[in-house]
Amino acid sequence: LTMRVLCTLTLSVFSVICSSLKVKASNPPNIIIMLMDDMGWGDLGVFGQPSKETPNLDAMAAQGMLLPNFYTANPLCSPSRAALLTGRLPVRNGFYTTNGHARNAYTPQEIVGGISKDEILLPQLLKKRGYISKIVGKWHLGHRPQYLPLRNGFDQWFGAPNCHFGPYNSSVRPNIPVYNNTEMVGRYYEEFKINKKTGESNLTQIYLQEAFDFILEQHASQQPFFLYWAPDATHAPVYASKSFLGQSQRGRYGDAVMELDDSIGRILSLLRSLHIENDTFVFFTSDNGAAVMSGPNESGSNGPFLCGKETTFEGGMREPAIVWWPGHIKEGSVSYELASVMDLYPTSLALAGISPPDDRTLDGLDLTPVLLKPSHTLQIRPIFFYRGNELMAVRLGQYKAHYWTWSNSWEEFKAGINFCPGQEVPGVTTHNQTEHTMQPLIFHLGRDPGEKFPLSVLSNEYQDALGRISSVVEQHQKSLVPAAPQLNMCDLAVMNWAPEGCEKLGKCLKAPKSEPWKCDWPH
Repeated sequence: LTMRVLCTLTLSVFSVICSSLKVKASNPPNIIIMLMDDMGWGDLGVFGQPSKETPNLDAMAAQGMLLPNFYTANPLCSPSRAALLTGRLPVRNGFYTTNGHARNAYTPQEIVGGISKDEILLPQLLKKRGYISKIVGKWHLGHRPQYLPLRNGFDQWFGAPNCHFGPYNSSVRPNIPVYNNTEMVGRYYEEFKINKKTGESNLTQIYLQEAFDFILEQHASQQPFFLYWAPDATHAPVYASKSFLGQSQRGRYGDAVMELDDSIGRILSLLRSLHIENDTFVFFTSDNGAAVMSGPNESGSNGPFLCGKETTFEGGMREPAIVWWPGHIKEGSVSYELASVMDLYPTSLALAGISPPDDRTLDGLDLTPVLLKPSHTLQIRPIFFYRGNELMAVRLGQYKAHYWTWSNSWEEFKAGINFCPGQEVPGVTTHNQTEHTMQPLIFHLGRDPGEKFPLSVLSNEYQDALGRISSVVEQHQKSLVPAAPQLNMCDLAVMNWAPEGCEKLGKCLKAPKSEPWKCDWPH
């Protein structure tokens, strides 16, 4: 009798456990990735910024997890975004150029290429579990029809395919279109105003409302959703809405940060009011380091790190990162694990209960063990720093080895373009491409986060670090199969002259004759 009761109890408990797992598996969490544009590690109060512009992000960190050792995959916008959505280095997914050595490339209007049809983007896989996906804001993975979001897994889109540069003379270069799903609904500086003189624009408020509407719509339909919220207010020319202009201590850039912080706070408050905060995984980060070459009113802070956007020094690739998922992620936790924007791909798939594709190499790792159990550690993993298809540097543990150094050219520097203003380090922030492959510059980032004092090559510490890093580099390069570069060719004829939907608005423009050329990437 006792054995029979025990068996019955055991089966009952097993049934409850299985039932619980089944419920959990049938209700994957909503996923929100908030990707800022050119926002620096040092722009957040939680990382030491004294200007008090980010109370909501600081509270988000206090309620979730901070990742101080989080990196992008490239120091420039387009390749880093391609890496996020594919889980792969730009050299693997094709978002790089071979026009010149170690050149950064992106997707301006004249670019012919875009995200390769061979890549599998995150929203394409999330569809397997019934996710509805929306991107709000900047796409930047190609503006020709075959490269746009709704052709690559997203169900909805409100935003623009390119940066908000302009205004342009329509006979020479069109202003960038703003899309609602597959059709343009206007252009920057025309229907969607940006006052470059005052910095006033209500675009962040429009992007906030788009996020609100999508969350409310999906909550009502009881479907899991993926929201990729990618506002671009902190990218030059920096803008903020009227109620935020003049409110910060850091000029127009600080005003933009304040508005983005306020918007993030409102999104998290909406999740709470709908009682879905425990069912929604939220990740905040930036696409690359602050664009310090743009000057103090148009760029932010990279904290203690060297240089900024466009460079493979820490200031170009170390990003602010916060994870928020009440009831799942321990409040006020900090993980010092090395992590990458490419990790968001396998992490999101793991949360959704989807196996990653097994026909390709992924560079991202599933972070869920670390996020859900802070004491857990991943295997020691490297962070690779590329410009174009050149491996510039590698971080392993606390050590970072530079195989090439370059900030920007002497020609640009003498013309007033400085990627490392006030931070020149002799022999490190070189204006010529300088090779160190035979004897890499190695820094201990724990003692020297600013990469100012390379280890002595005669020290045991240097030799030990070099031995461990060299074996990682050798293995990486041996197995690397670069994709065909997508960012080599340009053509004025492919610019945004006549996007879909332009006829309804009377906004179609005549394209010039096609005359393709190899794009010139100066840095």
